[in-house]
Parts: sequence; C-alpha cells; structure tokens
Amino acid sequence: MLQHLHIRNFAIVPSLEQDFMPGFTAISGETGAGKSIMVDALGLLLGARSDASWVRNGADRAELTAEFSVHQNAAARQWLQQQELQEGEQVLLRRTIQASGRSRAWINGTPVTVAQLAELGHLLVEVHGQHEHVRLTDQNRQRELLDRAGDHAAALDAVRAAFLAWQARHARLEELTAQSALPPTELEFFRYQLKELEAHALPPDAVTELEQEHRLLAASGGLLQALDQAGALLEHEQQGASQQLSAALAALEPHRGLAVELTEVVAMLEEASINTREAASGLASFAGGVELDPQRLTEVSQQLDALGDLARKHGVDLEALETVRDQLAERLDQAERFDEVRATLEEEVAACLQDYRSAAKELSSQRQATASRLAESVQALMQDLGMAGGQFEIAVSQQEGTPGAAGDDRITLRVSANPGMPLAPLAKVASGGELSRISLAIKVASADKAARTQVYDEIDTGVGGDTANAVGLLLRKTAHQGQALCVTHLAQVAVRADQQLQVSKQAKADSTAVAAQVLAADARVEEIARMLGGKVSDQSRAHAREMLEAASATLQ
Repeated sequence: MLQHLHIRNFAIVPSLEQDFMPGFTAISGETGAGKSIMVDALGLLLGARSDASWVRNGADRAELTAEFSVHQNAAARQWLQQQELQEGEQVLLRRTIQASGRSRAWINGTPVTVAQLAELGHLLVEVHGQHEHVRLTDQNRQRELLDRAGDHAAALDAVRAAFLAWQARHARLEELTAQSALPPTELEFFRYQLKELEAHALPPDAVTELEQEHRLLAASGGLLQALDQAGALLEHEQQGASQQLSAALAALEPHRGLAVELTEVVAMLEEASINTREAASGLASFAGGVELDPQRLTEVSQQLDALGDLARKHGVDLEALETVRDQLAERLDQAERFDEVRATLEEEVAACLQDYRSAAKELSSQRQATASRLAESVQALMQDLGMAGGQFEIAVSQQEGTPGAAGDDRITLRVSANPGMPLAPLAKVASGGELSRISLAIKVASADKAARTQVYDEIDTGVGGDTANAVGLLLRKTAHQGQALCVTHLAQVAVRADQQLQVSKQAKADSTAVAAQVLAADARVEEIARMLGGKVSDQSRAHAREMLEAASATLQ
C-alpha cells in the first residue's frame, strides 16, 4: 500500500508531499491543473523511462520518493528478501533525475538499477491509463492481460525456456541442412588440402624461427669473414684495440691521482678495456655457432617456398596456415559425419519440441481455467455498468503451428453488449464508451486488490449518468480490502471515495506550481459542486451534499 509520496522539482511542482490512506482515494481538480502529475511521478518511481524534461525549469535535478507498506504483499516481500533489500514491512523507493537526463534509483537506501525498480514496482502498483482500453483490442495485449490475471508467470517461463531450447537446435539443423552433404569429389579435395597443410603448416613461432635461420644461413659466408676481421682488430697480439688500451692505461697509471679530470679519464679507459675484452669474447662465441651449410640452406629455402605457396593458395599469411589447417580439419570432420550430426540434431529438435508442447499444453490449461473464471466476473460487472443483458467470453484456442515464446494459444475477447446480439470479437462490436466500461470491468475483475495499489488515471472518460454512479461504486468496492487511487473528473465517482485530494495550479509572476490538499467536509462539498459543472451555487452545494450523504449511506 502506498503511504507517502514526496515530489521535488518535478515538472511544475517545486515541492509536494502527500500521505495516503487505505481504501479509495479520488484525485480531482480543474482541467489542466496537473491531476496526473502524481501518477507520472509514481510511474517513474516504479521504473518508467525518464528524461531531462521532467526536471523543473531552473533546477539541477528532480527528486521523487515513495513509501509503501508490504505487510499484505507476500510477492513484494519475497522479491526484497531475494535481492537482500528487505527492511521490515516498509519499502522506501527513491529516484533522482539530473538536468542532464541521467537517472539514479534506490530501494531502502541501496542503489539499484531502473530494471530492479521496475521489477519491484510491478509487484507494488498496477497503473491503468486513460487510453489503455484502446490497446485492449490488440490480441497480444489480450493474451498478456489473461496471463497477468491468472498469474501464469511460472508456466510462461517454462514455455519460453522450452521454446528457446527448441529454437537454438532448430536453427542449427536448418544451417546444417542448407550446407547439405558434400559430394565425394569435394570431400576428396578437402582431404588433399588437409594432408598438404599437415605436411607443411607450422605454428607461428616455428615460422619465425625458420625465417631467422634462413637469414643466418644465407649470410653465413660474409658474416664469418666479418667476425674474423672484427676479432682481429680487437685482439691482435700488439695492434689490437684491447692491447692498445692496456698500454695506454699502463702509461697513465702512475699519474692518475694528480688531477680529478685525469682520474675520470683513466676510469673511462678501464671501462672501455673491459668492454672491449667482453665484446671480443662475445664475437668469438657467436662465430663458433655460425657455420657454412649449403645443404641446410637449401632445405630451409625449400620449406619456406612450400609454405609461401600454401599461404598464397589459401590467401593468408604464413603465420595463419596453422589456423587454416585446423578450420579445414573441423569442416572435413563435420562433412564426413554429416549424416550422424544431422540425425543427432533431428533427435534433439524432436525432444525439445515435445518438451515445448508439454509446457504449452500446461499453460493452455491454466489459461482456459482463468478465462472461464475471469469472463464470469467481467460479465457480472457489465450488468452494473450500463450493459444489462450483456455477455462476455474469453476464447482460448490452440494453434499447433510453429512454436512461439508465448505458447500455442490464440486469445480472443468476445462480447455482446446488448441482449440478443451474438458474441463477436471485442474490436468489432464495442463502441468507444462500451470499450471503456468493459476495460474497467476487466481491470476490476483481474486486479490483485489486496496486494497491489490500483491506480486509475481518468479511466472514467466518456462515462456519465447512472453508469458513472456504478463506476464509482465499483471502484469503492475494488479498494475495500486494499487501496485504489483514481484521477477523475466525475462527481459521481469522487463522492464514493474514502479520501479526496484536490490538485490545483498556482500561477505567480514568474512561475507556476502545483499543490495538493486533502479535502475536509466543507471543502469537499465545494469541490463536488464544482465538478457537477456550471457556476458553484447554493443549489449545486446542496446537490453535492446530498450526493455525499447518499454515497455514505449506501456504504453503511
């Protein structure tokens, strides 16, 4: 149950706080006063899409907060426990919308995603919009309505899971069938290509090492000559660089301490002497590993040429030949086992289809039971909504064609609004006014009244007279064990409310604001008189007082 709503810098509302009580609350006000702003704010707190346009002009952000009691809402309590967000029997929802459009959300002080907000919101509140009856003619919407009324979520999940399993295997089978079995000549060609690749293809690291070896072998003659020459220059008996450095150090050693500059030079010569000897040793060691091997050079050249030919044939670099080999091996394996793989997939598709049909049958059985119960309730409510003698039926027909995520059923709402008229699809026979009233009857009959707050946003549009009285009484009965909020422009509906809020727009020189107040007895008489139409007078006040007294007497 909604207990408190706080709105700050939202649309044209600088600040609004409102407490709510159990039962039926009517929200009224002049046309254009902003009666639906509280519904809009509540929708955003329940996970609706947000944007920067909701932020009051000149503010840096809008802030919305709602407090709910989940004492009677077992589904909401269970969800909160699963998400580790439970804090007693109270739930605090908070959402901010920045002027940049960015939105943040919290549940009981813990940051959450908007998707989580929407999941919990669905368990806390059910909002019925003023144009929702138009969507009622859509068959997908009719199916969703029936599933929600019957709480078929578990059965729907089972159907959806079975459908996805079937869909994945069916798509794989179609892909395999499109490839078809390869002819023997093509299979033989694949085998030849694979054999050729297996004989020559190397891992990328091995290709790099082979190319390095080829470079050394190709340059070995000139390289050995250069190594010998460099070694002689470094280590000749008397003229080598190492010997020359040693002689220079011997000449300077007795004088190295005479000046700092000389000491530094001698140190540099010592380092150069050490480096020269190490370089000479390194050259000698490297030269020992270089050999003239024309035969090996020929072998490596031929191997690289063969790899190059293969790479050009397959249109890849040398390093990618191993990948080409593995892909070809997998393709050949599948081709050689085509019949076996297809048979296995066909068995899996058949098994998944059987699982799907079983789940769809269970869902259909639940839908038929719900359809019978819901249709009976709706038909009874129609009698009080100006359609005496009207009939209502929810037809559930199975169509075993291609599986679908929502099952095999076709759901059709059929109605006869007048006595003696045959039942026909809702979209074809109901007028706008009848459609609105039938929609209300369906909402009332299917609402989870004890658990969720029901919010009706001007659903009584196009209704008047005795039917308006019936709508008001129906909404009052709906809220008897729970809570219902209704934005209304009808006095006949408002007088049935346990609590009435008046929303008003207050214009100032440079801004416009919206305010709401709970109406006390005298103020409520004034508001009902205004809602009756025309100028408020003593006569309209008397009429309003009579309506309120009659409504109160009816409920006692």
